[in-house]
Amino acid sequence: MADNFGPDFMTIVDEDGTEYELEVLSTLEYNGATYLAVIPAGNEDAQMEVSILRSVEEDGEDILCAIEDEAELEAVYSLIIDELYDEEENE
Repeated sequence: MADNFGPDFMTIVDEDGTEYELEVLSTLEYNGATYLAVIPAGNEDAQMEVSILRSVEEDGEDILCAIEDEAELEAVYSLIIDELYDEEENE
């Protein structure tokens, strides 16, 4: 069982050079790829929009990209939700 020391945060930079700080809710390995469920850091709104991104290696560097395949997105979303609810029930 992994130790929880608090939320994980990461900063990403888009192609325009704009930085975004994200809170990582969950990381999942699925079909040989790594997926992350993230929300904007410091977002205290009641309705948060969770983004699911795929980590891919490009030119030796990991980058995050949107999932364009609807079936892939639904499968990963379902697995992440199951994982988050399992963690919540075990607390």
